[in-house]
Amino acid sequence: MCHAPAGVTLAGLAAVAGARWAAGDCFAEAKNETGLDNYQVRKYRAWYRHVTLSMLARAFLAVTARATWPAPAEKGA
Repeated sequence: MCHAPAGVTLAGLAAVAGARWAAGDCFAEAKNETGLDNYQVRKYRAWYRHVTLSMLARAFLAVTARATWPAPAEKGA
């Protein structure tokens, strides 16, 4: 059972479920690598800054890791 607009196909629901899994995986990695869940703040502004900086650090790590991958081999060469 799923709450979705009428006419959504099974393939569309599977695509959304797959995207949700990837987002959850990203947050789990951010918790481990950048301390996303290690905040001790009392105000919303401080919490928001911590989360923003943690996610920025995670994005930096992802981009840096991708830049170190070897270039793909050309086909037919």
